[in-house]
Amino acid sequence: MRYLILFGVLIYILAGCSSPSAPDESKVKKVVAAVVITPRNTAITQNNAYNYLFLDSAALADFIVKYQLNDTVANQMRSFYNARNYEFAWVDSSGLTEEAAAFRSLFNYSKDTSGDKPLNAKLDRLLEEDSMHVKATDPDMIKTELMLTWRLVRYFRKMDGDFSALENMVPMRKYEIMEMTDSMLQADNKLYPVVAAMKPALQKYRDIVQKGGWPMVDTSHRHLKKGQSSPEIIGIKKRLALTGELSQNDSTNEFTEELETAVNRFRNEHGYTENGIINDTVVHAMNVPAKDRLQQLLINMQRMKWMPASPEGKLILVNIPAFMLHVTNSGTKVFDMPIVVGKEGHSTTMFYGQLNQVVFSPYWNIPRSIVRKEILPAISRNPNYLARKNMEIIGHVNGLPVIRQRPGAKNALGRVKFLFPNSFNIYFHDTPEKRLFSRDNRAYSHGCIRLKDPVTMARFILEDSPEWTDEKIDAAMNAGKQRYVAVKHPVPVIITYFTAWVDDGTLHMVPDVYDHDSIMKQKMF
Repeated sequence: MRYLILFGVLIYILAGCSSPSAPDESKVKKVVAAVVITPRNTAITQNNAYNYLFLDSAALADFIVKYQLNDTVANQMRSFYNARNYEFAWVDSSGLTEEAAAFRSLFNYSKDTSGDKPLNAKLDRLLEEDSMHVKATDPDMIKTELMLTWRLVRYFRKMDGDFSALENMVPMRKYEIMEMTDSMLQADNKLYPVVAAMKPALQKYRDIVQKGGWPMVDTSHRHLKKGQSSPEIIGIKKRLALTGELSQNDSTNEFTEELETAVNRFRNEHGYTENGIINDTVVHAMNVPAKDRLQQLLINMQRMKWMPASPEGKLILVNIPAFMLHVTNSGTKVFDMPIVVGKEGHSTTMFYGQLNQVVFSPYWNIPRSIVRKEILPAISRNPNYLARKNMEIIGHVNGLPVIRQRPGAKNALGRVKFLFPNSFNIYFHDTPEKRLFSRDNRAYSHGCIRLKDPVTMARFILEDSPEWTDEKIDAAMNAGKQRYVAVKHPVPVIITYFTAWVDDGTLHMVPDVYDHDSIMKQKMF
């Protein structure tokens, strides 16, 4: 189960759901008596709600009648919305929430998604929208909201346990930070035992905030390293001692070997190269207020509810803010790999796919947006641009040329790509720009995920096909002719977004590259 500990994630096996047209009646009869409808919580208002949109209770009543929901399911849905005073759970004024995207990923990961293809298609379309302005009275969004809650109920229906967990999957209201922290520390983690990995860090940061946080680090040099002396080093040592990177009680102004080790620990924990140097980036990370760090922990612990259980067999997990990919097999770590991710990703907080094809010596079919914004202006400046870039026009659509880049050394996808179909059109690929992997911030691509070591990935994906020897893989990657290879046993791929997690007892906290934490902070606190 090392994969679970690697991210310190909140894990629980939510049993595979039944089709709504074929409910498990034995289970329904078993739990009918246990369903107690939560009274309506009128203390949740527009002023303190996690979500500003509220549902008319009549809409739920109509939904129950229209879809002929049995008493168990109907009562669980009533209880779910009573607990949140009929505040929307999955839709807010800007469209689908992060929770909706995460639950979609979790559900798609399950073994049985029968009967839900229309809803999945609808969610895909909504998640592709850059900006929406949703009203609580929109019948289409009301239906989407209630369909998702029905799906959640079905997900929980086969569980033996407390159905109150269902009501707490999606936050209901804003909290004062210490109130939420104490609630999280006191929570019974029967359903989510691995969240305990985050609790020591949560307790430590709670205590630091309670005592007033930490003083701001100041350095006029902005570039300090071992062997130097400076009055600012005294404050840096106090800061690192407070959060535990520096264990010695040292009040001198000398940049010692022990301080260098502590700085490297801090750099590693915050996603930076371990070069032993204190620069602007490190100082900025040290000066993030303790209260903000405590909020960061709480946001990610809430986000972790939607992680699936570690499966039997292979798994590829990508954590976008960490710029890392992790591969496991039956919970045992196989390898980690640095990646380059897209510059932005408003809806790619979490999604799931199955890696089912390897494409050697691929063409790059250039997206229309890139053709319009980048390629055409480049052609106007230099008529030989296409030839220089080994590109060709293969047609026209609505007056815009369809352009692709031929296989070869200049191809932006490198020598191989790996496909796992998803609504975001994201895939893994090689890259000729290896220099990017030496950077701390690796958000540069147009949206797909570049791999530092695609050869290792190809060997891993094709190891069930003995005919694909190392020599054959190398030949296909350098053939200059595109070739598709079906993966004998498709590998699950989960894209995640955690800016805080625990790895072997060490807390990691990295920058919020897509500003998802910023949005959650406004809703939660």
